[in-house]
Amino acid sequence: MDIDSGRHLPRIKIVYCAACGYEPQTLELVSALMNAFHYDIAGIEIIPWQDGAFDVAVDGELVHSMYRDGGFPAPETIIKAVRERLAR
Repeated sequence: MDIDSGRHLPRIKIVYCAACGYEPQTLELVSALMNAFHYDIAGIEIIPWQDGAFDVAVDGELVHSMYRDGGFPAPETIIKAVRERLAR
């Protein structure tokens, strides 16, 4: 929650396969989110994992899963999901 406005700010969690070398895609997404939202998110948590994972959740809601959706998400897809969360 934003201290000044009292509005909810979303949290983003990115779980990526460190063994697979997915750091560049993770950092690209983090950069795109920071540039898009600056102060309009509560935080971005990045978690190194294994088994080919690349999952992105906004406020606990899975918005992209490599297992479910295949491949990496376009940053615009995740930005749209965060904007939808901010509009609630």
